[in-house]
Amino acid sequence: MSSTAKLYNWNDLPREVVRKGVERVGFRGDDTICVMNWLTPGMDVNPHSHPFEQLVIIVQGRVRFHLADEVVEGGPGSMIRIPPHVVHYAEPVGDEIVLNLDVFSPLRADYRHLVEYQHDEFAAASE
Repeated sequence: MSSTAKLYNWNDLPREVVRKGVERVGFRGDDTICVMNWLTPGMDVNPHSHPFEQLVIIVQGRVRFHLADEVVEGGPGSMIRIPPHVVHYAEPVGDEIVLNLDVFSPLRADYRHLVEYQHDEFAAASE
């Protein structure tokens, strides 16, 4: 891994369009990935589950989280832990775009494409 610090800004990275109203970028460490999501009011929701926990931090806007049979609502500064295998989804509340930062550890293999721009930082460690 490079010892030179590299500064990135999520606003400058190319966003992946996930589905109508949802875009994201990623940033990784050795074994953790952070994913910034832009959730637009009226977005297509996607109830899903996965075999790992997810930490969610709301940076901007208001959002309603559906977790199994529970519904919670929060705004900037709100944090929620989504346990493994729990069906969940989020939906924006109001007319402001939600910035939702997800943190996953270990680094999700299916999200590695989001951090390809950091390849050189980790290439030496994997050789």
